[in-house]
Amino acid sequence: QVQVVESGGGSVQSGGSLSLSCVASGLTDSNYCMAWFRQPPGKEREGVAMFDSDGNPDYADSVKGRFTISQDKFLNTLTLQMNKVKPEDTAMYYCALDPTSLCGYWHSRSASFGYWGQGTQVSVSS
Repeated sequence: QVQVVESGGGSVQSGGSLSLSCVASGLTDSNYCMAWFRQPPGKEREGVAMFDSDGNPDYADSVKGRFTISQDKFLNTLTLQMNKVKPEDTAMYYCALDPTSLCGYWHSRSASFGYWGQGTQVSVSS
């Protein structure tokens, strides 16, 4: 059974740092795509970071230069290092998994992912 679990959220002051982790279980091979999404209060879910089809990190413009995504395909983990956080980063953060293929352009859409973690809340105060 495939499962995705996030951890590491919490409250932080503006300008601070926070690290989110995600682990996937039940995978049978390394041909999968994992990504970070977030949903700010009262807004739609949006993509934050993932790896593109060439294995390069791809970030939302709003987090470029501040967030760093990393992945360990042996351990099936995905990490999001959040630096210089801003109040507008406040959101529920979700780890998403598509166990059927490597990352492609279509994974910019949340509908491309069939498995989601329960979410971890990040709150940034000014």
